[in-house]
Amino acid sequence: MSSKKRTIYSLLLLTAVIMSACASKKQLVSKKEDKHEVLEILRQTNNYFMEKWPDTKKPIYTTRWRPSNIWTRGVYYEGLMALYKIDPDKRYYDYAVDWGNNHAWGLRNGTETRNGDDQNCGQTYLDLYEIDPQPERIADIKKNIDFVIASGKVDDWTWIDAIQMAMPIYAKLGVMYDDEQYFDYMYKMYVHSRDVEGGGLYNREDKLWWRDKDFVPPYKEPNGEDCYWSRGNGWVVAALVRVLDLLPENQKHRAEYLQDFEALMEGVLATQREDGFWNVSMHDPTHFGGRETSGTALFVYGMAWGINQGILDAAVYRPAMEKAWKAMVNEAVHPSGFLGYLQGTGKEPKDGQPVSYASVPDFEDYGLGCFLLAGTEVYRLLEAEM
Repeated sequence: MSSKKRTIYSLLLLTAVIMSACASKKQLVSKKEDKHEVLEILRQTNNYFMEKWPDTKKPIYTTRWRPSNIWTRGVYYEGLMALYKIDPDKRYYDYAVDWGNNHAWGLRNGTETRNGDDQNCGQTYLDLYEIDPQPERIADIKKNIDFVIASGKVDDWTWIDAIQMAMPIYAKLGVMYDDEQYFDYMYKMYVHSRDVEGGGLYNREDKLWWRDKDFVPPYKEPNGEDCYWSRGNGWVVAALVRVLDLLPENQKHRAEYLQDFEALMEGVLATQREDGFWNVSMHDPTHFGGRETSGTALFVYGMAWGINQGILDAAVYRPAMEKAWKAMVNEAVHPSGFLGYLQGTGKEPKDGQPVSYASVPDFEDYGLGCFLLAGTEVYRLLEAEM
């Protein structure tokens, strides 16, 4: 090669290196900006709620008065604690501790309740105990779960929401106390819901869950399809994520939970709307279809976590996750931080309707909790890529 050609080649190579470096820098800046934008959205939506509900002991009124340690508020605090891990603002911690103190770290119906909705608050109590191990924070929830285990009864989770409300508590206690009995008992309860309750609430063919025994076949949606409620399936996604995040790698049932998670995410992916959301009724868009935020957020949570853990193929799930996250941010989040398109409480597509951008659900807290869980995992994904 001549001296002149070598010079030209060197210049071309140098230009390519510089262009590549510039492109990498641009990508890095883009990821940094995206990460910052995600965090700002989470702060915006959470600040809206904390400012609206400054008194953590204030009962909630819809059709009647309810204490503020019910499942709806418990799910919000799940999201808040996730936000605290990526954005350690002392206000978040104090707000959660104040909630626990105002309810004496207790459960709505006492230490002998078997209701997963009552137990849900225990997820946050245990998180706060890990930060500051004050005995009162853990006493009632541990006593309650020990009571359930001592009973030998495993058919409490008759509706799939309960799997998310209670199952991660068993996983957390098993890890904290290095005690297999918590892992074994939650497995028995989970398998009862999946394979026994109502003939089994999980449909392996469609890779989705029926909400409870009222919706197993021969029940059909108006279009003849099975009824798969998006938020209900979202609860199972969240339960499996939270349990898998806690279980030791060598725990004997982990592989089975992982298999169920991957299959469920396949069923979820197949039903996403073109606009990024999921319908309330996953297989019948004509039966109270339309975008819905809580189910969508829980699916984003599962996809982002699965990608972060190397469990889900990013090439397959990343586009769907990004489309769903952007759809929620652009279409559901109000300038005030209020979340639109949020279905109210219930058990099926027709409940809590109508769902629209401006509709206010009977409870605002659980929807925000789902959104915070989703956003924190999206944030982690962007942070890992920087």
